[in-house]
Amino acid sequence: MFPALRDEVASALDAALSARELPTDDLGIEEPPDDVDSVLASSVAFRLAGEVGAAPPQVAAELADEIDVDELRYVDRVETQGPYVNFLPSPTYYAETVEAATADDYGHRPDRDESVVVEHTSANPTGPVHVGRARNPIIGDAVATLLSYAGYDVDRHYYVNDAGRQIAVFTWAYETFDEADLPEPQREKADYELVRYYRKGNAFLEDGPAAEVEAAEAEIESIMQGLEAGDEDAYERVTEVVDQVLGGMRETLARLPAEYDEFVKETRFMQDGSTDDVVSRLQDVDEAFYEDGAWQLDLSAFGMEKPFVFLRADGTSLYTTRDVAHHEWKFEQYDRAVTVIGEDHELTFEELRKALSLLGHDTENLEQLFYSWVNLPGGEGMSTREGTGIDLDDLLDEAIDRAREEVEDRLDDRIRDDDLTEDDIERIARQVGIGAVRYDIVAKQPTKAITFEWDRALDFEAQSAPYVQYVHARCCGILEEAGLDPGNVQDGLATTIDTDALATDAERDLIETIGRFPWEIEEAADDLEPHRIATYTREFAETFNAFYRECPVLADDVDTDTRDARLALVAASKHTMANALNVLGVAPPRSM
Repeated sequence: MFPALRDEVASALDAALSARELPTDDLGIEEPPDDVDSVLASSVAFRLAGEVGAAPPQVAAELADEIDVDELRYVDRVETQGPYVNFLPSPTYYAETVEAATADDYGHRPDRDESVVVEHTSANPTGPVHVGRARNPIIGDAVATLLSYAGYDVDRHYYVNDAGRQIAVFTWAYETFDEADLPEPQREKADYELVRYYRKGNAFLEDGPAAEVEAAEAEIESIMQGLEAGDEDAYERVTEVVDQVLGGMRETLARLPAEYDEFVKETRFMQDGSTDDVVSRLQDVDEAFYEDGAWQLDLSAFGMEKPFVFLRADGTSLYTTRDVAHHEWKFEQYDRAVTVIGEDHELTFEELRKALSLLGHDTENLEQLFYSWVNLPGGEGMSTREGTGIDLDDLLDEAIDRAREEVEDRLDDRIRDDDLTEDDIERIARQVGIGAVRYDIVAKQPTKAITFEWDRALDFEAQSAPYVQYVHARCCGILEEAGLDPGNVQDGLATTIDTDALATDAERDLIETIGRFPWEIEEAADDLEPHRIATYTREFAETFNAFYRECPVLADDVDTDTRDARLALVAASKHTMANALNVLGVAPPRSM
């Protein structure tokens, strides 16, 4: 209900300013500072003080006097505190917030009738996904879910680089070396099995006999030329390798889980002629020039000193050239295109944007979210080519193992014997362990480098995934103790809820925090900032825990109306936390 309250406040302020013939272009509506006692406040008096010729507190008081709260549904009182005009919610606001939040889809915003494609992960299919790149699928999946909650029609794409030199090397190595000459795979999974060929091939190209390396390079070049020419045999050879490796990578990503609606292959835009068409049109722009056998773009007018090569001297296109064709296809299919990409690709993406502009495209709806790598304590390097670093599978395995140890340490014999089976413990370990990895990564601003630390990520007492997940589990426990099914609470709640019984500060604070959730979704989606939802879950957990300490729900001395109202508030809390965690891709455990 917070967006409805915000809209009502905006209308009331607009009318008050218009009545005094003051500009209404900036209403100054904001969440109030911590020392201001309201849910919504306006700082518009700051802006108008000079124009009115009065101190901000006086301007605020005069505006408050213009507002008739009897005409408002969700505002009970309008007060001033210094220069702020404060709006305090009405009983109707509290009642409708609790009712709205007991619905499973709470937090979902109305359909915007706008399509968005979110491209994320897109790791080269040359071997297992490593930890350094784990931020991409985790942030990308959260961004896509966040936009979906915000009312957009979202598709999730993985762009498969199956046309570069790395893939040609991989294909040649796969066809050249015998498995008997390779080390044992680290896991019985296709990406681990095939990456041995890739590493063997790279080592051979660096240290093998000169004549054999020369022959190998000729074959690698032949594969690349075949792909460029649309040769079906070259495409089938590459596809045999790429699809196997990608299958193994998808198994790993499914553990997060990260979802994809389509895997879009780079070679698609070579085979259908799109890349050749892009090259032809780029050659015709004024900024194009031919030098040293290669076609290039002079981007100095955009402040970029280095020319952008879009066609090599050997007649092959570059990754970014093919990506231009890829994005032209996106523009035909979607209203917006969002790409989650590593900060090491910023220059490449800027070249892409400028090339699209030169071809006449409006790139305003082409958005990118850059992220820094994830490091582990000790700063291990990451290289699939050399076989160094930590694989994401290893990180997830360790996360589950550590979470299992933590859960078992916290269980006394009675709980283990009576309430939780070994399957329950395993489920919780997976939810908590993988949730800890996802939450710790998505909770940070993407551009900030992070070092993943186990003690912080799995701390049940600190502001981590287990800390916020426990709120959901606690809500489920209260509902079950009351005889309600946490998965279908609406059928078990009292038909009439007296929210006037929720009169304590702790109860009102919790309702107000619940009410903010849809607004947090909108704000985070507008700025592509899923970490804001993580911040919200921590604030929510603190607020709920204060309510839990101060407001018993099922105690014998709690009257029926208060008990029913508090149970509804617990149900609303459960749905709010579950959906907030869902945005982040973190499982909401039923028990912990």
